[in-house]
Amino acid sequence: MSDPSFKRVVVRRDVMADAKADAAAQRQQFSARGVFVVNLVSSPGAGKTALLEATAKFWNGKHRIAVLVGDLETERDAERLAPYTSVAQLTTGGACHLQLSLVQRGLVALGDPELDFLFIENVGNLVCPAAHDLAEHLRVVLLSVTDGDDKPGKYPKIFRSCQAMLVSKTDLLPYVPFRVEAAIRDAMLVQPALQCLTISALRDEGVEAWCRFLETQRERMLGKRTESLRPANVFE
Repeated sequence: MSDPSFKRVVVRRDVMADAKADAAAQRQQFSARGVFVVNLVSSPGAGKTALLEATAKFWNGKHRIAVLVGDLETERDAERLAPYTSVAQLTTGGACHLQLSLVQRGLVALGDPELDFLFIENVGNLVCPAAHDLAEHLRVVLLSVTDGDDKPGKYPKIFRSCQAMLVSKTDLLPYVPFRVEAAIRDAMLVQPALQCLTISALRDEGVEAWCRFLETQRERMLGKRTESLRPANVFE
């Protein structure tokens, strides 16, 4: 027999609704200013910082970029990137993912500059970041060949939430049991629309293709912005 002192309350509302609305509003602001935002997620040590170094070097003098670096502790990655690009450290103090409020704080630390690309280097984690919208236009997962090719099947939510996957550290393929085709096939079972690229930041292999991919994505974002700003033709 149920206890009459207890009452069940059904809440039919997304508990993340406010956070999603805030992220959508911030993304709209980024789009209006022509800032294309890329959220990089991966397990620890997959090569996010090396990728950003290579990207900044490739685009030196061509695009205005900045990086927000998320870590539990230390500013080591920010210090590593500082010679190549504007950077701000986001230290979570133990939290396993970044939140939009930290990203907005990082923008203030950067001085709210005029940018073409803003990169968010998320905390190394294949679980928690999947649930948090940081107002990015593109979420990219790095899968290092040292991680193993079974990760898309074991951590499907993060791959399902991404639009692109980079198989990183391909210079190590001769030394590890990693099958690129198997990893891509597994990932696309989870997210059929996933764009997949391979890269070795250490050898600059695939960096140009990666940068061209980002430029194409930004051009699409700018095109959508132009369409939204175009006045409606009442005679159509």
